[in-house]
Amino acid sequence: MAGPSEQDKLADDWGIEDIGAAETPAAPVDESEMSEEERAAAAAAEWAAMLEGGDGDGEGGADRVLNQDEIDSLLGFDSNAGGNVELTGVQALINSALVSYERLPMLEIVFDRLVRLATTSLRNFTSDNVEVTMDSISSVRFGDYLNSIPLPAILSVIKAEEWENYGLLTVDSNLIYSMIDVLLGGRRIGGNIRVEGRPYTTIEMALARKMIEIILEDTHRAFEPVTPINFKLERMETNPRFAAISRPGNAAILIELRIEMDERGGKIEILLPYATIEPIREQLLQMFMGEKFGRDPIWEGHLATEIYQADVEVEAVLHEQQLPLSRLLDLKPGQTLMFERGPSDPVRLRCGDVELTEAIMGHIGNNVSVRVTNPLNPPKVTMEAFEAIDDTMEGR
Repeated sequence: MAGPSEQDKLADDWGIEDIGAAETPAAPVDESEMSEEERAAAAAAEWAAMLEGGDGDGEGGADRVLNQDEIDSLLGFDSNAGGNVELTGVQALINSALVSYERLPMLEIVFDRLVRLATTSLRNFTSDNVEVTMDSISSVRFGDYLNSIPLPAILSVIKAEEWENYGLLTVDSNLIYSMIDVLLGGRRIGGNIRVEGRPYTTIEMALARKMIEIILEDTHRAFEPVTPINFKLERMETNPRFAAISRPGNAAILIELRIEMDERGGKIEILLPYATIEPIREQLLQMFMGEKFGRDPIWEGHLATEIYQADVEVEAVLHEQQLPLSRLLDLKPGQTLMFERGPSDPVRLRCGDVELTEAIMGHIGNNVSVRVTNPLNPPKVTMEAFEAIDDTMEGR
């Protein structure tokens, strides 16, 4: 009687009735009973089946090609999004080094004050109904900002004299032509004014300079509660290349102000590199005015009252000498220690480890007393030590 063939043995091992019917689903096989070669063959067959199934599905295959929307999402570009959107993808990684203006809360308060001051000043300048609003405060790279300026425009290089650094003030063409119409009695034209590709005339540059000087004066007044600073107009440029005041990769803070006069107006953009505002960084980190600097008379008065009422122990030191430990251990009742002091020699008054002054010993009735002969010694604690203690208390 013939034994089972090799094909039957293989069919029994794989749990199928016929080796030719391998495509029929079989009962699950215990992988612990399979050899290494059998497990490898089973894994290869499974991967081959997955690849064959992926070819029929256009979106589930391993070689699927990304469409344009998916590529834009990966890189962080969104053509349908507006200007104030959160960056994602590669763009978020590129711009992750920028410092957010929200870490300087006092700066937003300063420019809110600038909005109120500029509204009043421009109303007096134009004798018209002017509304100034702040569109946004954002962090940008200096090179990206220069490349994004719509031309024609006037770029004013301003110098912060006390900070010894520079900033930019950009006025777009819509605001320039609107301001000229208002000042020279032009007709009220609704909507945006059509910008011609011609250079600005001398009259237009002079009127724009006057408006920029008014804005700089208001900026000086807005910063005055925080720090004294004067902004000086260095020059006016129409080519962004001539207005380069910082390296293209340096971070800067951009403030966008919108000026509306009835149905016309435009934008003013103030750009300050972070290197420019570095001298007042500590003041701009405050949540409110006077948070970390300045004097608090209420706190000073309370501290002085508590110090004056504190109990202090004062010691009168007649004499000090050093003895060997062996002699100190051999002391017995009745022995005398001689002090090299006379009745008129001064003694030291000491509070803790601090020597205060000198005095002469005496007695009043049955009590021993001292009479202070010299003024108090000046304190050895410096102002740097007080500032270090103050910084330590603020850090708690």
